[in-house]
Amino acid sequence: MAIFGDAFATALALLIGGDPQLFGIVSLSLQVSLAATLIAATIGLPIGAALALARFPGRQPIVVILNALMGLPPVVVGLVVYLLLSRAGPLGSLGLLFTPGAMIVAQTVLIAPILAALARQTLEDAWAEHCDQLRSLGATLLQSAATLLWDTRYALVTVVLAGFGRAAAEVGAVIIVGGNIAGVTRTMTTAIALETSKGDLGLALALGIVLLAVVLAVNAAASGLKNLSVRRYG
Repeated sequence: MAIFGDAFATALALLIGGDPQLFGIVSLSLQVSLAATLIAATIGLPIGAALALARFPGRQPIVVILNALMGLPPVVVGLVVYLLLSRAGPLGSLGLLFTPGAMIVAQTVLIAPILAALARQTLEDAWAEHCDQLRSLGATLLQSAATLLWDTRYALVTVVLAGFGRAAAEVGAVIIVGGNIAGVTRTMTTAIALETSKGDLGLALALGIVLLAVVLAVNAAASGLKNLSVRRYG
């Protein structure tokens, strides 16, 4: 109990004192996760819209594969990205391995299928409800997709926030491709793992408090958007 008390006191001192190492790690984590989420949303939302509205041969197997990719093991994603970005890999010339760029790539690969699958389900439900009306107005498939993306924007922002929360809490993939280098690729999750193993529980707990606050904030925002959507359309 005394150990926890000492660690908690140290964590509060680091947070209140604005420890540069602590907030440097937090800043890098948020930058990487935000960048990965924006890229994944740019990729995943259009894919989800296409699968929701279009009907073509092979669509169902693609949907099944996409749903399966939601459960991708992070360490497998990290390994694949590592092999691609390593010096002997096809993308080794980019020099991204053990940089924040590699971590962004890994997180993007991890969460893009999640965003695509959740967006597909959201838009497919909306399409089933409004397809007759849109067809009667003569809307093309592209126009229908744009209309539904706007109509379900609150639900889709909730999907994107879920992706961000998943990215921010990731450790397996980023530690493989980032290397957990101090001041360069050390994120909140990788730093917590390292500092705990070193016995620096104060810094680990401070980072845990910040990470928990980020996750709670994301969930609160998602819940608020859901309630706003219900009040607006329900």
